[in-house]
Amino acid sequence: MTVNKLSVFLVLAGILLGCKENDPDIRNLELMQIFVGSMEIDNNGTSEDLPVDRNISLVFSNPIDQSTAASAISLRDEKQTVDINLNFSSQDKNIVVSPIGPLGNNTVYTLSVSNLLKGAGGQHFETREISFKTVLGELTILSAHIDGIDVTNQNTAINIPPDFEMIFDFSIPVDKSSFESAAELSGPDAAGIDIAFSNNDQTIRVTASNDLNYLAKYEFTLAESLTGASGEGFSTYSLNFYTSIDPTPKFPLIPEEELLTLVQQQTFKYFWDFGHPVSGLTRERNTSGETVTSGGSGFGLMAIIVGIERGFVTRAEGTARLEKIVNFLGDKADRFHGAWSHWLNGTTGDAVPFSQNDDGGDLVETAFMAQGLIAVRQYLDANDPAESSLIDKINNLLETIEWSWYTQKGQNVLYWHWSPNFDWEKNHRISGYNEALIVYILAAGSPTFPIAADVYHQGWARNGDITNGNNYLGINLPLGFDFGGPLFFAHYSFLGLDPRNLSDQYANYWEQNVNHSLINREWCISNPNNYVGYSADCWGLTASDNHEGYSAHSPGNDLGVITPTAAISSIPYTPEYSIDAIEHFYYILGDRLWGTYGFYDAFNFTREWVADSFLAIDQGPIIIMIENHRSGLIWNLFMSAPEVQSGLTKLGFTF
Repeated sequence: MTVNKLSVFLVLAGILLGCKENDPDIRNLELMQIFVGSMEIDNNGTSEDLPVDRNISLVFSNPIDQSTAASAISLRDEKQTVDINLNFSSQDKNIVVSPIGPLGNNTVYTLSVSNLLKGAGGQHFETREISFKTVLGELTILSAHIDGIDVTNQNTAINIPPDFEMIFDFSIPVDKSSFESAAELSGPDAAGIDIAFSNNDQTIRVTASNDLNYLAKYEFTLAESLTGASGEGFSTYSLNFYTSIDPTPKFPLIPEEELLTLVQQQTFKYFWDFGHPVSGLTRERNTSGETVTSGGSGFGLMAIIVGIERGFVTRAEGTARLEKIVNFLGDKADRFHGAWSHWLNGTTGDAVPFSQNDDGGDLVETAFMAQGLIAVRQYLDANDPAESSLIDKINNLLETIEWSWYTQKGQNVLYWHWSPNFDWEKNHRISGYNEALIVYILAAGSPTFPIAADVYHQGWARNGDITNGNNYLGINLPLGFDFGGPLFFAHYSFLGLDPRNLSDQYANYWEQNVNHSLINREWCISNPNNYVGYSADCWGLTASDNHEGYSAHSPGNDLGVITPTAAISSIPYTPEYSIDAIEHFYYILGDRLWGTYGFYDAFNFTREWVADSFLAIDQGPIIIMIENHRSGLIWNLFMSAPEVQSGLTKLGFTF
């Protein structure tokens, strides 16, 4: 072998020997890290203040030969050896040393790992001893369940049965007497609690001594006076929970058709019994006194037609009330270029400011009034002299609404408000998609003050920006806001306007309203905010009173408030689901929701709140939409009107 070849051989040999020396399968086994619980401790010297109730984790450089671990690893204090269990993880690179029972408080322990320990590849280990000193550990809840629901990391639970059971698993044994004094159940008619201990006093079962109230809020707490069996401290615990709804019927069961009639008749009382004595118009709410509402009164006009047809009042009684209302609207009520204000004084007819700078004409409320007037006119008998005279008066009211004037000097959009004191200061465009579709259809069909089709397409439809087309909870929404917005969008314009075969270039309105209602219901079923009471039978988010005042509730503004009119008034679109909701509101919740004028306006069981109010714009759609579902009465009347057909045709609708 030449010198050069020998040199190359020696170099290669050196490289190979170096590689073998650095081979991780041949080098010594090393202890890389040590943890007590989640705390890493020092490999050298004594670590202080380690909890007594935690496992010890050893992290090695290589997999361990499990057969050598038991004889190599031991734990002892100054007096004796501690019994331990060993568990392996991370492909045998980690060993978890579990003392059998908690360690002693304020005690120095030594963990020994001798050279008997071998790596799985035969690696050697140099004996190591690690010392640490313990302190009293903390008593913690490992898991908490109430009737099978995991509430370990929650502070609220819903739909809990009145005979609830809570199960706690603690990190260490609990001092029994301290638990009994630390535990407290509070809430309406809260009884005492029964406590049972098991699993070496680490598992505790808690039940109420007597069944709790249905649909009520309770709180279970554990005070910081709770300690472990060796005096370990505890940092308090609290769980709020709401009991489930009482499933027993609150009223006798009656056939479905009778229930629908009952709901209509009871709700009709708001418009009939509580109608303003002078004007006959509808009060804004049951506490409004002299203040009546133009839009809600338009709903009331349609409700009176239903009342006559259902026999709640006679035709003579009904037409007399209709005449009182029409006379007041023509003779006393303030008008602003033909439009009525949102609110009126029911005795004088003077405009009542609805909000700042809003003391004049409200075109949307006027459209709701006109919708009712048209339905009444179509219902009246032109061959009856008295009713014929009333028809003429209604025509005069309709023909003097100056729809086109509300384009604010010829713009291609309608404006909501005008005031003789503030002019166009509110400057609020009526743009879709919302409750105001009816405004544009009536304005387009007006025989005296019509708007051009471009006002609809550019102002309302915003040149097509009105469309949506996305899926929400698996349901397509043709128009409007994400998730559809409040459900009154599907109701107010469609009390008279029949959506069953209604389409334009932007949407099919039956699909729009059906899917909007289904999305609203699915949101309540999914209940992402975990509100009390929401279910497949208890759904419906729309504008109403709430525990803080008033708001337009929707999936995008979900405050935990269910408003009965939302689900009920969607009955043409979701008949099965809406009837389920009616039955739930009446039979199951009727002891809380059923009042003088039908269902109270809204409720929020999470806030332990039920309204004591009735609102015209919420009560009206209940009567009318139930009737449209049953007979199509108001739809058929309104759609027969020539100005309605003219307006729809002009704007490109098929119907």
